[in-house]
Amino acid sequence: MPDPQISEPRPTNWAAGRYQAVAERIAVIAAEVVTAADRIRPVRDSALVDLACGTGSAALAAAEAGAKVTGVDLTAELVAIAAERPGADAVRWVVADAAHTGLPDGGFDTVVSNMGIIFVEPTSLVAEVTRLLAPGGVFAFSTWVRDEAGSPFFTPIVETLGQPPASGYSPDQWGDLDVVQSRLDDRFDNVRFETGSHTWQFDSVESAVRFISDESPMHVDLLSRLDVATRDRLLDAFTGALSAATDDEGRVSFEAPYAVVTAHRRA
Repeated sequence: MPDPQISEPRPTNWAAGRYQAVAERIAVIAAEVVTAADRIRPVRDSALVDLACGTGSAALAAAEAGAKVTGVDLTAELVAIAAERPGADAVRWVVADAAHTGLPDGGFDTVVSNMGIIFVEPTSLVAEVTRLLAPGGVFAFSTWVRDEAGSPFFTPIVETLGQPPASGYSPDQWGDLDVVQSRLDDRFDNVRFETGSHTWQFDSVESAVRFISDESPMHVDLLSRLDVATRDRLLDAFTGALSAATDDEGRVSFEAPYAVVTAHRRA
């Protein structure tokens, strides 16, 4: 049974912890998303919006490639960090819900997102992306893909707290090609699903646990909702899972599958 302390799902507080520590580690995937969009339709001089932009890795990569970029995120603290990064003056930063941006209809040639829109309610999100894109525009985003072998970042949660409560959507659903096609087919065509693997590396088990307990917003937010005893049990479970992923010198390394999805908005 799910732990009663997490039985009521609520949005993650992305201002918890230090999201930029996560963003720095997955910035390489943000660059891949922009490159994937650019292969379909050059982003230079195009109007591009980065939805659920976090601290702006994809937005800044697109601006560097010559796009006219708007970055949108619901968490004002993350947008403030993005706005202070090198090159940020080339981007228009907006604090808004990715599914209700308030931006103009058909105002963009490209919509991108790096591990961001996967946390947004999908029906309203797809409707908003469709509204924002001009006919023939490109939608490109990254998503984690469920690892059937288990992940040191997620498996301990299930083993300690039980399966999360059933809900209408979860982030890893976007990592299923059939789900992607069912969500996009009515309004998009030429859907492409390209998989890859991201390596998470830490100098030690201690630094990996510190990343979970102090930096990763998803984990920090979850841990903050638990009583002390349950929190300690979960951290012990993370420690055990991460210890199993160490090399002879005590460094932690494990793979996380992901996909970059691209699609055309139908005219």
